[in-house]
Amino acid sequence: MLSMKAKYALRALVVLSIHEKKLLQGKAIAKQADVPAKFLETILIELKNHNIVSSKRGIFGGYFLARPARDIAVGQIIRLMDGSLAPLRCASVSDYKKCDDCEDENTCVIRKVMLDVRNAIAGVLDHQNLADMLKLSPKQKQNVFW
Repeated sequence: MLSMKAKYALRALVVLSIHEKKLLQGKAIAKQADVPAKFLETILIELKNHNIVSSKRGIFGGYFLARPARDIAVGQIIRLMDGSLAPLRCASVSDYKKCDDCEDENTCVIRKVMLDVRNAIAGVLDHQNLADMLKLSPKQKQNVFW
């Protein structure tokens, strides 16, 4: 399941994508994204630490995308916020760990199905970017998404 942290990060990044070349203060992003400002601040710091967003200090400062929206995959953001996309760690590419109760993962039918699930999820999320998300929103011009 997608955590609220990942959902809020995606909402904030969609707002920043709309205003791709502008600085937005955290409170403005929070308002447009309908995200609690205090929670969003910690998310923005984490996104900044991973070079997804950049910031400028000062009274006229704010946040902006560190690179174009088309270069930021949805899967990348979800992995940053929530970790692996796989439903089981033995099916994860980025966070693999063998199951303690598994005798032979090469013949494990549960793992085989979960690998398919992981690959299907990654196939969608890694091929969708923030710019693609903007195209999906019929209310983009009014800054109402949710």
